[in-house]
Amino acid sequence: MGESFNTYGAQTRIHATVIFGGVGQRAQEEALKRGPEILVATPGRLLDLMQQGFIHLDKVEIFVLDEADRMLDMGFIHDIKKVVAALPTERQSLFFSATMPNDITGLAATILKDPVRVAVDPPASTVERIQQGLCFVEKAEKVDLLIHVLAAPAMTRVLVFSRTKHGADKIVRKLKAAGINAQAIHGNKSQNNRTRALDGFKDGSTRVLVATDIAARGIDVDEVSHVVNFDLPHEPEVYVHRIGRTARAGEEGVALAFCMMEEREDLAAIERLIGRHIDRLEDHPFRSPIPAPQMTVLKPPPRTSRRPSQPSGKAGPGGGDPRSRNRNRRRRPGGGGPPRQG
Repeated sequence: MGESFNTYGAQTRIHATVIFGGVGQRAQEEALKRGPEILVATPGRLLDLMQQGFIHLDKVEIFVLDEADRMLDMGFIHDIKKVVAALPTERQSLFFSATMPNDITGLAATILKDPVRVAVDPPASTVERIQQGLCFVEKAEKVDLLIHVLAAPAMTRVLVFSRTKHGADKIVRKLKAAGINAQAIHGNKSQNNRTRALDGFKDGSTRVLVATDIAARGIDVDEVSHVVNFDLPHEPEVYVHRIGRTARAGEEGVALAFCMMEEREDLAAIERLIGRHIDRLEDHPFRSPIPAPQMTVLKPPPRTSRRPSQPSGKAGPGGGDPRSRNRNRRRRPGGGGPPRQG
């Protein structure tokens, strides 16, 4: 965010300062003394500097809470309430979020006054340029399946989602043992480690980035060829947010999901939300021995009046012609072509 403010505000007299934990605070103290008009902050370091007397929020005119769904869950809500208590009563508050579960919406209503809701797209909408594939695989063979699909040359910049920090580290260790350049990014990593991992992913020196949901909220990287849901999220809206990391800026992308027996209820919730069944990928050597669940008729997702532009004729994950994705052909997962429906 700080980089964006500096880029878009380069010809203005508006100055922005960024403060966050995990690094020394001296440089941040000096930046605050210069009186920035915009402050971008993480809750922990913000409260710390407030307690030390370096920051006073009584003159704030606009309060923006980004990634509001995560900021208002039980991990951050107490810190956010402390920040809100230090703000003036008369202010404008803006909450931004890609997903907003009902319970979080109710909590937001206790902070906002007569809010207006603006939705760019329906919460369940997925980008049409993203090919979605699903592999039924049991837990013991998930890493083997990931190594298998990463053999596809089309998987050039891959973002893998793990449910836990420990799981992310374990995946990275096994990928490195298989000769695959991978790094993990999550809350237990130091700020310097997270920065190095993200920089390597951006410049292409790191092919695979394994992330947890909270750590991945700050990732904005172009040309992510594939998103892999190594673990399915418990909240179906999170799935939509995850796969939206690919197929950006008019490009195409592929999203793969690995589903073990214990995650099949999560899969059903995701498919109900998006109003479609994710294409089943059967042509891989680690198929679950447990029969796949019966597919039922799902209500289609609501349509928007504003459709994304069609991709150009250049070759991509779907071969260039979007209509070709509907052909019933058999493909290896990760290879970029449409899967066989099962």
